[in-house]
Amino acid sequence: MRVKICGLRSRAEVRAAAEAGASYVGVVFFPPSPRHMTLADARWTLENVPEGIARVALTVDADDATLADIVGLGRIDLLQLHGHETPERVAEVRSRFGLPVMKALGIAAREHLAAIDAYAAVADQLLIDARPPHDGALPGGNGLAFDWRLLAGRAWQVPWMLAGGLTPDNVSEAIRLTGANQVDVSSGVEARPGEKDPARVAAFIRAARADPLPA
Repeated sequence: MRVKICGLRSRAEVRAAAEAGASYVGVVFFPPSPRHMTLADARWTLENVPEGIARVALTVDADDATLADIVGLGRIDLLQLHGHETPERVAEVRSRFGLPVMKALGIAAREHLAAIDAYAAVADQLLIDARPPHDGALPGGNGLAFDWRLLAGRAWQVPWMLAGGLTPDNVSEAIRLTGANQVDVSSGVEARPGEKDPARVAAFIRAARADPLPA
């Protein structure tokens, strides 16, 4: 079970995630988010991420100049595209910047699943998240869940990660219902928006790696 702790904003938060056993640490480059990082702060925060933990940059409909600045940090292993990027744009970003790309896709109903296949053909990974509210300012990190049973028995040609409303209390059930072997959390391990709680981070990772009961 691989766990991504997203929206980290300090070295202390990165250290807490690493010590708890995170497989990925994520930083957010999206000014409306309470988890947004400047390039300078991200460079400082990611400087001492332990070997073996993937460093993920979350962006939302970023242009090439913004992505070039982020990649130029030299500390990013994976680009997470969390906006309205088309499959063509995902393929372009992957080719232009030479880094693996994870495309985030929001779902709320069965009909939303059909679009995933087109992205699976061009992305290195998928992140399946809850669809944001129509009037929401953030594409993710809203603490919203969806009907996890929609993903039961689903598989794509690339690895996928489950997100959306996960907490230490429900992640084991979400894994049981979906069969996910990667999970992502941000708001579900926070003391308040933009501030991670180390105890909740550790509890989340423990719960994610506990053996779930059969579905």
